[in-house]
Amino acid sequence: MTNTLDLTALTAISPVDGRYRKSTEVLSDYFSEYALIRYRLRVEVEYYLALCRLPLPQLEEVDEPTIAASLRNIYNNFTPEEAKHIKELEAITNHDVKAVEYFLKGKLDALNMGELKEFIHFGLTSQDINNSAVPLALKEFKRDVLLPELDNVLTILIKLADDWKDVPMLAHTHGQAASPTRLGKEIKVFIERLESQIDVVKRIPISAKFGGATGNFNAHHVAYPTINWVEFANRFLHDELGLFRQQYTTQIEHYDGLAALCDAMKRVNTIMLDLSKDLWTYISFDYFKQKIKAGEVGSSAMPHKVNPIDFENAEGNLGIANALFEHLAAKLPISRLQRDLTDSTVIRNLGVPFAHSIIAYKSLMKGFGKLILNETAIRQDLENNWAVVAEGIQTILRRENYPAPYEALKNLTRTHDVITQKSMEEFIDTLKVSDELKAELKKITPFNYTGI
Repeated sequence: MTNTLDLTALTAISPVDGRYRKSTEVLSDYFSEYALIRYRLRVEVEYYLALCRLPLPQLEEVDEPTIAASLRNIYNNFTPEEAKHIKELEAITNHDVKAVEYFLKGKLDALNMGELKEFIHFGLTSQDINNSAVPLALKEFKRDVLLPELDNVLTILIKLADDWKDVPMLAHTHGQAASPTRLGKEIKVFIERLESQIDVVKRIPISAKFGGATGNFNAHHVAYPTINWVEFANRFLHDELGLFRQQYTTQIEHYDGLAALCDAMKRVNTIMLDLSKDLWTYISFDYFKQKIKAGEVGSSAMPHKVNPIDFENAEGNLGIANALFEHLAAKLPISRLQRDLTDSTVIRNLGVPFAHSIIAYKSLMKGFGKLILNETAIRQDLENNWAVVAEGIQTILRRENYPAPYEALKNLTRTHDVITQKSMEEFIDTLKVSDELKAELKKITPFNYTGI
């Protein structure tokens, strides 16, 4: 039997909070238990203030501008010790949101506002708070952390594409030598793909549910039937929290928007994964060397090795992230009848795939920074593959209506073990074409046959 260890970066079960804590600690502000409680308090306080501004008849005498700062201080200055106190209340209530409500009512007592504390959580169910707090945290994480990280990746890729725009490189289709390309263009393929999918991530609205126990404002309406609660809730979520309100829901939000975001994140990560594998392969071709840092070891047994660990780390974390995004997207939109509790435990893991994604993005950027272009190896690979200009030569011969040009080049390239500049020029000399055309064909090399 082992001793119980205090939770630290060394004792954490998940590497998200352990080994990779430095890369993910900022996510604690959005996805930790502490953060969830703080966002719940924020929704409760802002809802109470919105009721004061409405105003409800019983709250007409409340000077909302005067009390607003004091109430907002509750969540703006919320401490870990207060979060522990709420968890102690939860141990008694066995209900996390009710514990938040009781804590907030205690704060109103301390502010001499206890006579109006029953309008805290007025008419609401816990999911009105959860399904507003979590989207609010997600919206601010997306704005403050996710999109800037993605922009960092794009910025580096754009620079690399520009740096390498004039570098000819052998292409590989089906793993075989193919028509040459330019290294910068190959990076631009990933830039275009990422920009397109990141734009989708940006445009997906973050929506919330706010409508009472089964989404119909039953309690609100029976207490104050003359108030337009739908209009109130729409305005509250949009103006105070910056969220889009789902108009028809059960007890919980339908999570379709969140599922769309998870699916979009999967596509972004799949592109990053594809990029990681390509760069790993280019390193294995020796197209890139990697910067060596004093004291670092590539292998415990082989002193010469400098492993492409950053791209491998990115690949692994992107895979974990996408597996979790897949489950979130598939599971969350499904709930029995008006609601079951499965969404509650699943949604608590929302930060985990984003954490693995952030780890991967940072690993990619670290890997980018280590790359040293090995133009000698790239040029040698082109020099060793003169056969790749056969496509261009046979295409010009087609233009000139030369008989069976494809077959002629096929015969050359498949009957010679190695095609060199010399053997290609000797072949051109055998063609029954003008000297001018032969000169044109001889100008085609693996170094300039790179297209537009």
